[in-house]
Amino acid sequence: MNKVTLADVVQIPPTDFHKPSMRSIEDFINAKYADKVIHRVGLCVGLHSLISASEGLIGHGTGIVNVNVDFKLIVFRPFKGEIMRATITKSSPAGIALSADFFEDMIVPPETLFENTSWEKDDSGTWAFVWRADDGDGGFNEFYFDNAESCMVRIEEEQWHDISPDALRSQEYATEEEEELARQTPPYLIRGSMMLAGLGPTLWWIGEGTEQATLGAEDETMNGT
Repeated sequence: MNKVTLADVVQIPPTDFHKPSMRSIEDFINAKYADKVIHRVGLCVGLHSLISASEGLIGHGTGIVNVNVDFKLIVFRPFKGEIMRATITKSSPAGIALSADFFEDMIVPPETLFENTSWEKDDSGTWAFVWRADDGDGGFNEFYFDNAESCMVRIEEEQWHDISPDALRSQEYATEEEEELARQTPPYLIRGSMMLAGLGPTLWWIGEGTEQATLGAEDETMNGT
């Protein structure tokens, strides 16, 4: 988590005059920013603290009080190379989708999974990515990326898409479907990797599977992956 400093004009309607002024300001900021993405800043988790607030000015004819404020927000924006915990929500040939509880737009593409990982059906007929790790005796062990598994993932890249009304209006779209697709594109997408020892489902690295998974990962590291 990071902290960022912003400035804004808080508008307090007459219906909120019964609240303490600081409470009204905090409610306005949280309602406007919490759980929203600020372009190239990150996902806002909530208000951290107020830095300063001006005297309120009453708008002519509206009764709304306008207050200039400086404040700090708590923002989710992991750095490149950071290792974090997430949960597999679904998989497809395009990659593995992950959730970090409050953030859903994370994906690990197939090319950033362990070498010798393939997309195939398991014994129950469910499609999943399977990593075949060298067991050191000329054979291999199979490790599955199953849905709902807790994983460790390395952050590799972030992608930003400005989906504000002004940005969307400035673009030209060939069809309505293309425009709708642009509107549905997540404003902040994180791409990760699971191709080093200790990454992937945490169950691989505890108990009986630890030695086999570590051996397979070390072999890939020596091979330059």
